[in-house]
Amino acid sequence: MAFDLDQIRATAQRVAASHGLDVVEVEYQGGSKHRVLRVFIEKNAGQRAKLAAAAKSGEPEAAPSGVDVDQLAGITHADCQRFSQDFGTVLDVEELIPGADYTLEVSSPGLDRKLYGEADYRRFAGSMVKLQTFEPVAGNRHWQGRLTEIKEHAIVLDLSAVRQKGKSKKKPADEAVEIEFSNIEKSNLVPEF
Repeated sequence: MAFDLDQIRATAQRVAASHGLDVVEVEYQGGSKHRVLRVFIEKNAGQRAKLAAAAKSGEPEAAPSGVDVDQLAGITHADCQRFSQDFGTVLDVEELIPGADYTLEVSSPGLDRKLYGEADYRRFAGSMVKLQTFEPVAGNRHWQGRLTEIKEHAIVLDLSAVRQKGKSKKKPADEAVEIEFSNIEKSNLVPEF
């Protein structure tokens, strides 16, 4: 049987949905002996809304202070364990990964999560973002700033939100930069404490 990452991703989403979760990303790495399938999960929008309501009502331990609950993955160790058991069983029964030797890792996307597509940029508008472009924009491929606007085909980063490092405390020539979605190679949230 051939390896089909799209089929594995669809199966992961089906199992995740049965637990009130969404699959953020599926990664497969390694060769014949050291294969790892990583699945990043988060609470689905409905579950995140319940967490947000609990936080607003003042329930203890509903959310860390100062953090918008809707932006958090809301994943617990128990969520990862339940998903891992169910998804691992489906992988083995349906033989979606040829050969028996592989490691399944399940986790939350983390505070410095990757951003995938326009929906993630809209969800995390107002957050600090670090990204790399395929082609230079204004002579630079590496950018960090606050995600202030999401346009139809681009995002806008506020560069003034970043504290300048090093001896030179020069003010950037432009306070904002617009970057096309098609030019974003990779991007991550930058945790703020």
